[in-house]
Amino acid sequence: MKQAALVTGGAKRIGAAIAMALSKHGYDIALHYHASRTEAEKTAGAVRQTGSACELFACDLADMDQVASLVPGVFRRFPGCSLLVNNASIFERAGFRETEPALFDRLWNVNFKAPFFLARDFAGHCRSGQIINICDTKITEELVSHFVYALTKKALTDFTRMAAKELGPAIRVNALAPGMILSSKDHTDEDLVRMSRKLPLQRKGNADQVVSALLFLMDNDYITGECIFVDGGGHLH
Repeated sequence: MKQAALVTGGAKRIGAAIAMALSKHGYDIALHYHASRTEAEKTAGAVRQTGSACELFACDLADMDQVASLVPGVFRRFPGCSLLVNNASIFERAGFRETEPALFDRLWNVNFKAPFFLARDFAGHCRSGQIINICDTKITEELVSHFVYALTKKALTDFTRMAAKELGPAIRVNALAPGMILSSKDHTDEDLVRMSRKLPLQRKGNADQVVSALLFLMDNDYITGECIFVDGGGHLH
């Protein structure tokens, strides 16, 4: 039975790069998306050109009823699914005093609660496999400008270690913490280039470097509960 991977937020950016790399390594792809249908179809087309199957799975990760149906749906289509990449995330600026309940719930549901329950459901369907969570280099700081976002990524990192202890030896659980990789609504590429000069490696990164770290975690079967920083040394204070 051919192996498959569920990649959340796989339509674009780092998620799409991960989906493409996994397809080239022989995985069929269950590509999750929410609002980015056009990008998801484009990425799926590129995946299929590598010879791997790719199915799209629409799901609002802020809606726990939808989350509950995602993993069972994936395993019906890909019973050989052995890898879950919790990549989908919301990055929103809001300080402690600016945080309203709706924002708190949205960030917490998408960034932590959904990965938690997707991992639980995956472990219930998969006899032997891996979970890789995408965190953030800022887990080593107190990023008060993005207060709830930072909390969700810190929690996801702690969850990685706890789940690794709980799910071993059948399922390994690891994490990646990217740094200055891709531009966002807060920072352009030019901003990243400028800010990256303060890093030990003095340059911004790219999605291929995140993919390389992910493949390393997948290939080394004596690593679990680990978080690899792909950030040019940004976590070193």
